[in-house]
Amino acid sequence: MKVNTPFDPTAHERAVLVGLITPRQNEERSNEYLDELAFLADTAGAETVARFTQKLDYPNPRTFVGKGKLDEIKAYTEENSIAMVIFDDDLTTKQVSNLERELQVKVLDRTSLILDIFAKRAQTANAKAQVELAQYQYLLPRLTRMWTHLERQRGGIGMRGPGETQIETDRRIILDKISRLKEELRSIDRQKAIQRKNRGKLTRVALVGYTNVGKSTLMNLLSKSEVFAENKLFATLDTTVRKVIIDNLPFLLTDTVGFIRKLPTHLVDSFKSTLDEVREADILLHVVDISHPNFEEQIEVVNNTLKDICKGMEPKPMIMVFNKIDAFTYVPKDADDLTPATRENISLDELKRTWMSRTGDDCVFISAKKGINIDELKKKIYERAKEIHLQRFPYNDFLFQKYDDLDEPEEEIK
Repeated sequence: MKVNTPFDPTAHERAVLVGLITPRQNEERSNEYLDELAFLADTAGAETVARFTQKLDYPNPRTFVGKGKLDEIKAYTEENSIAMVIFDDDLTTKQVSNLERELQVKVLDRTSLILDIFAKRAQTANAKAQVELAQYQYLLPRLTRMWTHLERQRGGIGMRGPGETQIETDRRIILDKISRLKEELRSIDRQKAIQRKNRGKLTRVALVGYTNVGKSTLMNLLSKSEVFAENKLFATLDTTVRKVIIDNLPFLLTDTVGFIRKLPTHLVDSFKSTLDEVREADILLHVVDISHPNFEEQIEVVNNTLKDICKGMEPKPMIMVFNKIDAFTYVPKDADDLTPATRENISLDELKRTWMSRTGDDCVFISAKKGINIDELKKKIYERAKEIHLQRFPYNDFLFQKYDDLDEPEEEIK
């Protein structure tokens, strides 16, 4: 006899993760992606209890993984009361339908998990509208098989069932909502454009970087404000703008949403109004988690995303800010070890020399959490912002009293 246990709203849903090892994604990279997927699941409120990987040349078009691996996953979920299975890549509607029928549990892919986190994190009207738009854009192409229980059983003239009618109805409803949300976001864009115009010609500095690298912590440190920050992915969705003064030089500092691998194009498009702050920035502070074993790949992800956002624009001055040096670990190699050096085998001093030789003066190593080397960062920001300010106000002589009315934080658009 099955006993119904009381619902516990604080309990975490138990989940397993699934990824592939392919010719383009070796085992090491697959495991790293699953580490990130586990972090995403934890951020969403799930408890990851197991991982499954399979070597395939390409995903199975029907069930993503092969039959043997699917049977293994099914047996594990049944034996361990698993509530959902999360796949590291996007699934087609057909794959989701087949997997849910076979596994009899909730099936999510990376994009749907990110959208769930975004929906959970969204606080302002702007962020909520952007997330809702991304959700509908994700849902639209996946309507086809959501009404199979209403589809006709036989073909032929006169046998068109109500399923297709329902699909068309839902598609029209979603398209109407997408249109409404786009117009709402255009209205918000216009208001934000007015806000940016009202800020005058103050130098604009934007924090950019991979998610969870410490941008909001650094924002709080530089602006002496209380922007929400925690050790979770996508802690910040809303753009925050603060006026900062270093010595006698005022500038505007912006905290932006973090980037991530495999970020869907429509998600970037939905957050256009937020990312416009990046497009209009004069200087970019690219914050990097130096303690992450694959920070160089994260740098590449951010740079590629910035290229998409700032397409057709002149390259912006950028300062590389290597954060979390307090969490950096170093394990020296044995003298007789001939294997190639990894991030763990390279000292922080060696990394500093490497990156400083690549970027020249536009590079600094800090710990925002511990306040290490912040004065050097402030000096670099001051030097870059001063150059831009003098181009705009060559006879200003740094008399900044007229900017005092911008000291209030940007108000949320309702």
